[in-house]
Amino acid sequence: MKRNDFISEELDMIVEETGLLKSFSRYLKLEKGLSGNTLDAYLNDVRKLFQYLSPEADPTVDQLVAADITNFVCQLQDIGIQARSQARILSGLRAFYAFLRIEGYSTTDPMELIESPKLGRKLPEILTVEEIDNIQNSFDLSEPESRRNKAIIETMYSCGLRVSELVGLRISQLYPDEEYIVVEGKGGKQRLVPISSRALHEIALYMQDRRRLTPKKGDEDILFLNRRGRHLSRVMIFYIIKERCEVCGIRKNISPHTLRHSFATHLLEGGANLRAIQQMLGHESITTTEIYVHLDNEYLRSEILLHHPRNNRSKSM
Repeated sequence: MKRNDFISEELDMIVEETGLLKSFSRYLKLEKGLSGNTLDAYLNDVRKLFQYLSPEADPTVDQLVAADITNFVCQLQDIGIQARSQARILSGLRAFYAFLRIEGYSTTDPMELIESPKLGRKLPEILTVEEIDNIQNSFDLSEPESRRNKAIIETMYSCGLRVSELVGLRISQLYPDEEYIVVEGKGGKQRLVPISSRALHEIALYMQDRRRLTPKKGDEDILFLNRRGRHLSRVMIFYIIKERCEVCGIRKNISPHTLRHSFATHLLEGGANLRAIQQMLGHESITTTEIYVHLDNEYLRSEILLHHPRNNRSKSM
């Protein structure tokens, strides 16, 4: 089996869904309330298993129930799929086999004895405050879309938004007087996030340009629009940030998520409570937020010397 055939991003996307996958899709959307991105990822995970079991046609339920998932995982390893990607694929398959049992297709679950690969905690790349300031100062505001792009970067950094949350942000979700926004996150869950006066200032400047656009039907309330009046794609946000980093000579591995990582890290380094950061990021589990606790040893040492009672020399011995 060729690697490209096995993990292609376009895997079976143009092929009509089987009845089983349609039912699984409805289950994920209606019963689990998953976001569109997560739903698509789970369906692609199952398609990978389908292709492994029966490359020429969709496997039968009997084949699925009798599947040797251990061999499937070994195949993933053999073609070089990283542990983090393996774990994500297995997560999709667990949801699929749980669906088969709930819907009565099967009474057994081949995923029960399968352990996810152990993951090393990968520390996210971040931008420094100085680097973000350099990016913002690099815009020539006489150029088309520059005020929009500057407002986009400031909003993402000031609010810690996912790129999907940014492109879906609506004007009606802005509350400038109260200085917060309503963000619709994963699974359609909403949360309140404070927004800085600087981000609101950049948005206000951009709105002068936006008023000259004619939004397309359905996008009238979307905040950030392209020159044709349509909402921006996630790919466009990636391009905007990547291009600015190149202009500023920043050589880090940068993506829109880097601004979210930077938001969380800078809050933590500034003394913000981890639970508060969790709420602002929209993380359901505090363990997801704890990845941002990656401060260097010198910072940790200074914190201990400053705050631990055994190091407080002003107290009598």
